Amino acid sequence: MKSAKEINLESKIVEKLREYPICVKLVDFLLKDEELKVMQDYANNVSIKRLGFNDHGPVHMRQVTNNAIKMLNILHSHGIQTSLEKEEIGTFEDSMCAVILAGFMHDLGMMIGRAGHEEMSVILAQPIIDKALNAVFGNDLTRRTIIKSLTIESIIGHMSSRKIHSLEAGVILIADGCDMTKGRARIPLAINNTPKVGDIHKYSANAITRVRISKGERKPIKIMIEMSGDVGFFQIEEVLLTKVNSSPAKEYVELYAGVSGEECKCYI
Repeated sequence: MKSAKEINLESKIVEKLREYPICVKLVDFLLKDEELKVMQDYANNVSIKRLGFNDHGPVHMRQVTNNAIKMLNILHSHGIQTSLEKEEIGTFEDSMCAVILAGFMHDLGMMIGRAGHEEMSVILAQPIIDKALNAVFGNDLTRRTIIKSLTIESIIGHMSSRKIHSLEAGVILIADGCDMTKGRARIPLAINNTPKVGDIHKYSANAITRVRISKGERKPIKIMIEMSGDVGFFQIEEVLLTKVNSSPAKEYVELYAGVSGEECKCYI
């Protein structure tokens, strides 16, 4: 059974893609893939119950996908080309397909463990990437190959531990960092009572009340983070800011954060 959050995010994703029928077809395929759903659920089980980390399951992967689609649409509305467009090797919709695939599968490696989960995500995602692209693009080998390669770059680069070069992968990197609200930390905080490594991330995330992604004033994308306490700055400075600074999309992002009722801090 899907949670209310999953269903709500799926509706938002489809709504943002209404102008791109190929992307809608791809999302429809992914949402109906039972194997992918089982993998996402199990990744979350390992992350929360076994390892004591935050949500890395179906809700998180849908939220990252939703964030990435929103940012890519904003860039497109400003006339900024994706890497595939700039290199004249693909369309905006091709880039969007890669971002969608990466968003839905970037954390599958959490089924195995935290260390090196990016690489494990690539291994586990490849069969699903292949069947999804076959279903959507059929015999178009060139298009399937390019989108698959871009998807893998986006997955393996989502922790800022590896140099990435495409705008598309850079968008996924930031989209992942933006999923940091208290909802991600609620369950692990409730079920884990013994202090352990990683708790600072949960408590910090629990102080984040809202993350808003919108069109910016100085740059195309504006990220505004609202917090209930200063501990939230850890999540921003140690996680999100690290990802933004490593992203090829950094030049298009302005970032603000602040405790409710206090003056916001501008990071970039």
